[in-house]
Amino acid sequence: MPETVTPVPTADLVDRYGTELRVCDVQFRQFGGHRGFAGRVRTVSCHEDNGLLRDLLRTPGDGAVLVVDGGGSLRTALVGDLIAGAAQDNGWAGLVLHGAVRDSAALADLRLGVKALGTIPRKSAKTGTGSVDAPVTFGGITFHPGDILHADDDGIALLPTPS
Repeated sequence: MPETVTPVPTADLVDRYGTELRVCDVQFRQFGGHRGFAGRVRTVSCHEDNGLLRDLLRTPGDGAVLVVDGGGSLRTALVGDLIAGAAQDNGWAGLVLHGAVRDSAALADLRLGVKALGTIPRKSAKTGTGSVDAPVTFGGITFHPGDILHADDDGIALLPTPS
């Protein structure tokens, strides 16, 4: 059953939690139709190969946000309109890509949050190299599967984990 997490402005979360909040230092660009989104984190680590994330986004997302560590590569696009469309259709709340996208005009029309470093028209490989649901680190923080992520125009924040 989908778990809906209501997005909260990241600046409000910083005001509330202060240094307990993990804030990503990467300055992402917005590409999806939902500028603010939130959900439980799932992760993929891949480099210039979107086979794993393509397959994962074809499964029920249950309101999750897929955080993809593409190594910061801007050489190939990890997501385009077809893969992002599958994410929307399967109930994912959003995508955070430490890499590039393509079909940016079409992404803006989707009911999905999409943050990435930039755009490039070149496709990535599709061999399925990488890992799913292992912690990934970029922007000064580590994203663990199950973390609660909030994203908006101001940035990306992870709620403190309960003690």
